[in-house]
Amino acid sequence: MRVVVRTVSELCVTVGTMIVLFVVYVMFWTGVRADSVMDDQIDQLQEQWAQGPGESARSSPPEPAPYVADKPFAIMYIPRLGFTWNKPVLEGTATHTLKKGLGHYASTAQLGQKGNFSVAGHRRTYGDPFKDFPKLRPGDAVVLTDGTTWFTYRIDKGPYKTLPTDIEVIDPVPRKPGYTRQGRYLTLTTCDPEWGHSHRLIVWAHLDSTQPVEAGKPEALRR
Repeated sequence: MRVVVRTVSELCVTVGTMIVLFVVYVMFWTGVRADSVMDDQIDQLQEQWAQGPGESARSSPPEPAPYVADKPFAIMYIPRLGFTWNKPVLEGTATHTLKKGLGHYASTAQLGQKGNFSVAGHRRTYGDPFKDFPKLRPGDAVVLTDGTTWFTYRIDKGPYKTLPTDIEVIDPVPRKPGYTRQGRYLTLTTCDPEWGHSHRLIVWAHLDSTQPVEAGKPEALRR
């Protein structure tokens, strides 16, 4: 009997240790790795932008180039989440893509273009990019740059709670925030609750202003 009790106790200790190690991995190590990966994505972009546009880009009309799946193309800043908060935006919302930053819904508009530029991000794990998503409020700025232009969006509605099946939130003209005509919109999505995925939190914004990077940072990013 004592042997059985001892064996069960040892098994419980082993299982408990494994659970603790798994929690540490999910809560800490994935975040450390994700932060490093996101920093690498931003470094790639900045090195690319520092080289300037190619000859063909300088000699042709400015048309947005198609984004490349799983590759970064912009950096997002949200002052409400902290003036040091900045995340790379990559093309696509596959699991492996969202481990490296925020993901652009490939079926939606490109940055700054007519339509609904829509972006997803993890609430928790892999750097917790949208951990503080519920803090966002109407009027808050969401600023992005593609290396040539600053795009400042202003939140109109949210955070709005809905189901994962509510795909209308990324329609070209999303109706729930009250939009009735074609425009240049931004939608951000993340999971809810914080450690679950039964629902989604959404914010919608409109393009408020643009300016070339040569003009310096937009007002929303000046302390």
